[in-house]
Amino acid sequence: MGLVAIVTWLITAMVGIYLLYLWISGGGLRQQATKVTRFPTLLILAHPVLAVSALLCWVAYVLTSERVLAWLSFGVLATSALLGFTMFTRWLGGGRHARGAEQRFPMIAVLLHGAAGLTTFVLVLLTAAVASGV
Repeated sequence: MGLVAIVTWLITAMVGIYLLYLWISGGGLRQQATKVTRFPTLLILAHPVLAVSALLCWVAYVLTSERVLAWLSFGVLATSALLGFTMFTRWLGGGRHARGAEQRFPMIAVLLHGAAGLTTFVLVLLTAAVASGV
């Protein structure tokens, strides 16, 4: 299950990179000064940084089978997921009236990123729980 989590994590990351590209190319960083975007720069940067940090901890867990790394990875991933959920609700709240670069996000890409992220979250939780005998 650990390797399957890595695969779903990478799928999530690829779609996330695509969404980040759309946001940046749509002027997301330039729109920070004018407050046109609903996504603060800290939120945009913290979400992937935490997700990549959690992935590195997860890879270390898969290589070493150290349970503490599995739970550390889960905790960091949970924080990243909360930030992602915050962005999702802000994006949804805009609806047809979305402002800024995030209005360019295709619904299918947002849903795929969220579904793959949720799958990864569940796989990491289940694997960490099984590894700990919970």
